[in-house]
Amino acid sequence: MLVSKSTDTEGGNGVSALGVLEGAAARLDAASGLDAKLAAAKAVLGQAMDRYGPDLALAWTGGKDSTLLVWLAREVCRERSTPLPRIVTIDEGDTFPEIEAFLARLSREWGLSPTVIGNAPILARHPAVGEYLPAAELGAANQAVLARIGFTGPGFPFDPDAPLGCQLMKTAPLTDFLETQHVGALAVAIRRDEHPARAAETVCSPRTAPPHLRLHPLLPFRERDVWDATFRYAIPFCALYEQGYRSLGTRSGSHPAAPLPAWEQDLEHTPERVGRAADKEQAMTWLRSLGYM
Repeated sequence: MLVSKSTDTEGGNGVSALGVLEGAAARLDAASGLDAKLAAAKAVLGQAMDRYGPDLALAWTGGKDSTLLVWLAREVCRERSTPLPRIVTIDEGDTFPEIEAFLARLSREWGLSPTVIGNAPILARHPAVGEYLPAAELGAANQAVLARIGFTGPGFPFDPDAPLGCQLMKTAPLTDFLETQHVGALAVAIRRDEHPARAAETVCSPRTAPPHLRLHPLLPFRERDVWDATFRYAIPFCALYEQGYRSLGTRSGSHPAAPLPAWEQDLEHTPERVGRAADKEQAMTWLRSLGYM
């Protein structure tokens, strides 16, 4: 059962708060054109704030999509004169310095206080990508994660963008955050068009491990929509996009897609994640079944 708030009751019209949120999600899916999508995404976020209150969190990576998500949430809160929901950022252990600088700068400019989470036992070792990590030295919690996904080897090379690394460095700390911080809903800036594994996703996606609602306010947006909104409203973005990156992950697992700024590339006929690590892309369906975003 989803974590519920006192707002999850039937109003005078007999419609539950969750039903109102699902109605807003349906209108988002039906929206056509950038203005309609932006308005519908704001409505989804507003309804989520009403239903979950302080139990709503936003995931922010410093990428163009999640920055648009935070901007939309700020706009909703500005219009309502209400505080911004919690923001969570994951330190996966191989972050671009440019992304770190962007997160720090925008946090200052927008008055954000993101909670940074990560796999503490592994991060404490400060491993380089490719460095061998003995499983027996990573603590009981990490050994339990490895056992849960069927890994039985004595160790592995550190790579937070490989399927095993994604599970340890992203999904495990996010799951712990959701459980320990009693998050009822997590808003994530994934889009259907960026990967086939996300094509069948829904705007309101209940999860059971742990129980929460995964909310996707940008799901029907296209890559071009994101850039159009970014430039129309002068939303800041990481300088790596100017260098040809279209999708940002780890420093070792992300590469420029073409020698042009991202928004000048052929967004409609070339894959957005062409510069990402191939093994992770091929394992995306498996990763998402384990809780990956």
